[in-house]
Amino acid sequence: MSDELQRIMAIEDPYLLLREVTTRLADAQQEVTELARLRRRVVQDLHAQGLSYAQIATKAGLSRGRIHQIRHTGPAPEGAFFGRGAVIIATPLRRDDERGRTVVAVDDVSSGKGLEDLARSYGLDVTSEHVPVSGEIDLNRDGLVVVCGPRMSQQMWDTYAQDPVLRWEQAEDGPWTLADRRTGTVYRSGQDSDPARPYDVGYVGRLPRPDGRGSVLAIAGIHTQGSLGVVQLLASDLNVLWGQVGEHRFSTLVGVEYDPETSEPRSVELLTPLYQHDEESAA
Repeated sequence: MSDELQRIMAIEDPYLLLREVTTRLADAQQEVTELARLRRRVVQDLHAQGLSYAQIATKAGLSRGRIHQIRHTGPAPEGAFFGRGAVIIATPLRRDDERGRTVVAVDDVSSGKGLEDLARSYGLDVTSEHVPVSGEIDLNRDGLVVVCGPRMSQQMWDTYAQDPVLRWEQAEDGPWTLADRRTGTVYRSGQDSDPARPYDVGYVGRLPRPDGRGSVLAIAGIHTQGSLGVVQLLASDLNVLWGQVGEHRFSTLVGVEYDPETSEPRSVELLTPLYQHDEESAA
């Protein structure tokens, strides 16, 4: 029996005991989920290196059937793309100057909901919150996913500025763009082109937290449709992205053709490589 369990069992106050047991169970369930995810990842990695399930079983002291079961059950390793155990998804509030009130954009709601559903499908606990109109948000938290562009938050502007390759820029004629410093290419939303067309550009990257003790997963479109495109890309190709970047810091841009009536993505594609920031810093 662990010391922690003994401590809890010794609590005499029934209400404190109930609270402590509930908290400990939640923590234990998260721990079990992450251990199962790690175990499956190890088996997949060893198998990808060329070892058979029988060889893995022999070296690990387990049965071949058990190794095969581990490989195909439990939470998928790529869920760690979002974080471990618990994830916080933050979407922005906007100011409606005409009505003088704070509102939530429909596309932001859709992006947040899509990310929540995706994270839960990988066995992660999810909570949601809003980036206030002031743009102030505590970025120094584990498992934080922020759907918010640099225009709406100074803290996010400072975070995006740490990207060594991709940069937010304002064009001379006003609209915001995304620039690839490596190639010199500047990406512009179809909404800001002449003639206008239903096309947008989205950004997704894992960037340093202000406290230097972790990373923030940042998502934003030049317009809201770009964020929706990023969410669709993650939903369809997370395994590929995870296989290339793992938990390392990275960034990339996504092009999205969308339905002009509903904003729903019709097609998405990567516009740039998956830039790994450790490699860029060393270059």
